[in-house]
Amino acid sequence: MTAEQLTGQTESHLTEVVVGQKAFLVHPQVSADLLALKQAADAAGFNFNIASGFRSFERQLAIWNRKMNGEAVIRDADNQPLDTARLSQDEKAQAILRWSALPGGSRHHWGSDFDVFDRHALPEGQTLQLEPWEYLEAHQRPFYQWLQCNLHRFGFFFPYQQHGSGVAFEPWHISHRATARECLSALTPQILDQQLEQAPILAKQWVREHLNQIYTQFISHICDSD
Repeated sequence: MTAEQLTGQTESHLTEVVVGQKAFLVHPQVSADLLALKQAADAAGFNFNIASGFRSFERQLAIWNRKMNGEAVIRDADNQPLDTARLSQDEKAQAILRWSALPGGSRHHWGSDFDVFDRHALPEGQTLQLEPWEYLEAHQRPFYQWLQCNLHRFGFFFPYQQHGSGVAFEPWHISHRATARECLSALTPQILDQQLEQAPILAKQWVREHLNQIYTQFISHICDSD
């Protein structure tokens, strides 16, 4: 894959796949396994849906900049809002990275990773929050438990588990192991730096100075045991 493909600046490596009633951009190596996973989940009584799939560099950049400039909420490790006026630039960036990937460093750029949920389980009138309590204690718990037992059968895994990565716990985030491993091994701090050099990212100097640390703590540090 090219640097632009790895960092989400082009969709040329992806193909369109319909999951449920919506089309998603998916890596060609992933599409068959993704559809087989949905078929199995639906057969088990769930309504497998994707809340978020491919995310472009521009979309990830907008998320980062809105959090950095105070337009969007930044949360702590317990998912509680932080008073950003009290945070240094370093503290603010570290807090953002706990929940939102660095533009160019998101696994959602690859077409191998998806945020998933059981649509049938959503209470009437309630929208999905993508918060851990939904999957551990509430309406998504049976679906999450089924995924824990069955994801591996279709080549998927959870990259962000409790105490298993630098990123906060995301029980909704699944990743196609073989494809994501290929992409991660190809993505280097040097490639990221080249792509960020001309990008209008806030706190650019801090990001580029700390890029090796960011890569180690928040990009390559995942829960990926076979």
